[in-house]
Amino acid sequence: MESPQRRSVVCQDMKVSDQPSLFSVDVDTPSQPVTVYTDGACSGNPGPGGWAWAVAPNGSPSGAGGEVNTTNQRMELAAVLEAIRALSVEHSAVHVVSDSTYVVNCFRDGWWKKWKKNGWKNSKREPVANVDLWEPLIELVTTNQVSFEWVKGHSGHPMNDLVDSLAVAAAQQAANS
Repeated sequence: MESPQRRSVVCQDMKVSDQPSLFSVDVDTPSQPVTVYTDGACSGNPGPGGWAWAVAPNGSPSGAGGEVNTTNQRMELAAVLEAIRALSVEHSAVHVVSDSTYVVNCFRDGWWKKWKKNGWKNSKREPVANVDLWEPLIELVTTNQVSFEWVKGHSGHPMNDLVDSLAVAAAQQAANS
């Protein structure tokens, strides 16, 4: 049984409009890459947090959830993990757009390869945080066609602003649960 502080709240396909859910919409043909925006939010660090993802260009399908006591980096990771879990079933290629340098640089610069080789220790020889999320995320990234792109957060980009608002709402929901 999960402790109350670690309890997760998941809201698959939070509606940003009256569009169909992930499981009833054909976003693209399966051979075309799907672009998904992801974000995490945390009220305090640690504190109640939320993650969200939404498919471009119109924000549907989408997903969001949160944890009662978490960190911002954990929520950034959870957003990407949940997006790829949901979308790789139907799409052979997923392009992730994130404002998290933590996530994007990990894959761009291959940090995860060094962490894994060093028994999940970072360059300071300390345990890598969030291994429970990194391991399944790395498995999905290495067994699917996944690419990453960084976008500046809070810069007026409509899709990034959308996933930010969904993640903040999920964090508020987690705080109130």
